[in-house]
Amino acid sequence: MSRLPRIRHVLAASAAVALTFLCAPQGLAAEQVDIELVLAVDVSLSMSPDEMEIQRRGYATALTDPRVLEAIADGAHGKIALTYFEWAGSTSQHVIVPWTVIASREDAERVAQRISAVPPRQSRRTSISGALHFAADLFAESGFQSFKRVIDISGDGPNNEGRPADAARDAVVQQKIAINGLPVMAAGTELLPYEVEELDTYYSECVIGGPGSFVMPVNGWEQFPEAIRRKLLLELASRPPRSHEEKVPVILAQAKPPYDCLIGEKLWQGDRGRQRMYDP
Repeated sequence: MSRLPRIRHVLAASAAVALTFLCAPQGLAAEQVDIELVLAVDVSLSMSPDEMEIQRRGYATALTDPRVLEAIADGAHGKIALTYFEWAGSTSQHVIVPWTVIASREDAERVAQRISAVPPRQSRRTSISGALHFAADLFAESGFQSFKRVIDISGDGPNNEGRPADAARDAVVQQKIAINGLPVMAAGTELLPYEVEELDTYYSECVIGGPGSFVMPVNGWEQFPEAIRRKLLLELASRPPRSHEEKVPVILAQAKPPYDCLIGEKLWQGDRGRQRMYDP
């Protein structure tokens, strides 16, 4: 082959390679949103049917609240992505609303309807650590990109199964994910043997973490819907909350003396010796 045909052959081959590259399907860029939000909701057996209904209605009402929708619209991209799942024991997590964009009232209403579409699937035990790890894994499949990734976790008791809650928290925070808490403490009711009185302190010391993370205690189920709304507004804001501005108390993450983050596990083990009605 002469030099000229050889050059033509090389150029033709190079053009074919370039054309193949240009025509090959390229990975789609992740959709930009202002925040990726995971709502993790406790449905362990300590929750009554009425309480679970209050929880679901509280989230549905908050997501469609005009002030929440205004806060979403005011973001740089004017939209958020969220997913909602319910949890109990270490292997009990059920996604109710998969990753969904909320950019309008219609979007929010569709999410609210889906939250209430199927009855809760309750299960034994309380594994906050299991819920945190499950929530963190959900970010890997979100298909979205944001500068703010947050797990909202609500519950009425301490961790009593699976990995210690503070170890799970530390692992999740290392992934640049913030964790905010909504501990539900029904004022005036008698504590079960495996519950703790100062659940807000437990959440503050053992569950939440990351920049700007906070606990919003709920001291009665009548406060729950309003607490959800205020918590969402704080998370959609670009600054951490200042407690004097909020009617619902807010506890910011801060350094304090060591707290026994295994208190839930210890209480559960002690309770097993007195009551055999629960699974080991």
